[in-house]
Amino acid sequence: MTPSLIDTPVLSRRGLLQFSLGASVFLVTVGLGASLSGCRPSRSASGLVALRDNDLAFLRAVIPVMLDGSVVAEKLPGAAEATLQSLDTALAHLSLPMLKLTHQLFDVLTLGITRGPLTGIWGTWENASADDIRKFLDRWENSSLDLLRQGHSSLLQMIMMAWYSRAEAWAHCRYPGPPKI
Repeated sequence: MTPSLIDTPVLSRRGLLQFSLGASVFLVTVGLGASLSGCRPSRSASGLVALRDNDLAFLRAVIPVMLDGSVVAEKLPGAAEATLQSLDTALAHLSLPMLKLTHQLFDVLTLGITRGPLTGIWGTWENASADDIRKFLDRWENSSLDLLRQGHSSLLQMIMMAWYSRAEAWAHCRYPGPPKI
């Protein structure tokens, strides 16, 4: 008689211990790599309140891809910078724990040792093509890992709210603006 799938354990005790050991080694390696590379909480970028210098390269690469189709091509650079400013203002109004979580998301996306395996972007964000960024966003949106799907959702919501909170975004969706009181 062949054992059914219900009778055979998916992960044995030994397999769980091996997985835990491997995960621990990975996390220690990432932490050690981050501390040795000088990765530590940094100050806000010049002229910004909540966003840090290392966040800007990532956001400047991702925002235009996410805004594609909602902005005329020649206005896209200005719209991306305006969205970046709105995002900074919105993040500055978050509670400290939420801002810390957002910074952790950005750290995972900008630190080389985690960026490559998690996003598929092995080089710097400045060198990533729009197609590579679309593939990363699609990969996270459709991931089997809930954490990556949550990361995608957070990025999407933050950037779209930052863009659509701006008056210049309203014309595209034919929103006349808030009622005048």
